[in-house]
Amino acid sequence: MSVSGSQPHSFQNAASELEQLLNHLETLVVGQRVMLERLVISLLVVGHVLIEGLPGLAKTRAVRAIAQSLALPFRRIQFTPDLLPADLTGTQVYHPSTGRFDVRPGPIVTSVLLADEINRAPAKVQSALLEAMQEGQLTIGDETVVLPDTFWVLATQNPIDHEGTYTLPEAQLDRFLMKLTVTYPDRASELTMLDLPQVTSQKRDNLDDSKSDGSLFGPEDVSRLRLITAAVRVAPAIKEYVVDLVRATRDPAGYGLDLAPLIEVGASPRATIALVLAAKGHALLSERDYVTPHDVKSLMRDVLRHRIIASYEADAEGLSPDDLLGRILDTIPVP
Repeated sequence: MSVSGSQPHSFQNAASELEQLLNHLETLVVGQRVMLERLVISLLVVGHVLIEGLPGLAKTRAVRAIAQSLALPFRRIQFTPDLLPADLTGTQVYHPSTGRFDVRPGPIVTSVLLADEINRAPAKVQSALLEAMQEGQLTIGDETVVLPDTFWVLATQNPIDHEGTYTLPEAQLDRFLMKLTVTYPDRASELTMLDLPQVTSQKRDNLDDSKSDGSLFGPEDVSRLRLITAAVRVAPAIKEYVVDLVRATRDPAGYGLDLAPLIEVGASPRATIALVLAAKGHALLSERDYVTPHDVKSLMRDVLRHRIIASYEADAEGLSPDDLLGRILDTIPVP
């Protein structure tokens, strides 16, 4: 199908395809519809995702399921305290016979990268992902390795107050489009899980670039859907609304909010861009070719919660970033 941003049926067909994908994913990951929707939105707007939750909440299973459904090459890296940056990015290997160094890329060269328990590795390993996430390439020695267009990082982490974890640097966090918090499923969903096949029965190795059994989309479909998402329209009033929401985290007093003592660092301009992009994906899932305030409000916490730093005073009052963002949402006028 050719992409035509001006044709409503293109958006409707794309939304129907995405709903089919979500329904398929729900047969594999039960009780986490919101997380799955956010993952699909991030895929559409080429955004990396940080997923936080206690062990056993299907974070890894969800990533495997979406990679298999999309028929994209997949790699999983278990982050540990003894992991080295070269274990991630690769290294140069010297060949005595030729007297030359050849680049041997690491497991990061793939389409879907699962960085499992990313906060169990020290900062120097976490930072090895920065260039790849921002620039879509790696520098190994004096050579540059270009990553696939479909390169997508899905990182999981346990809550940072758990033993043996390292807080991700702010520069690293800002590269993630969203931070999702996964909670326990409801009782009915937990009962349904007992009838699901175990993850060991699913594919664990690289998936072929072409469509295979169990896959719904190939790489060409992902590219097409991304182009359709990019064509979603954002009215000037919506753009102003997004800018005000983000700027209120940096200058709350300027928007009539008494949050200055509670927010140590506000969100960067990258958050403004991220929120507009995410809202476009949310609109497409809702079969619309335009963004509404509801799209923005639905994703504001997911896009901004990891980009602001609450002060010690906020911690003392038991206020989380989500609580502070909620106050901003309640105050900024909706267009």
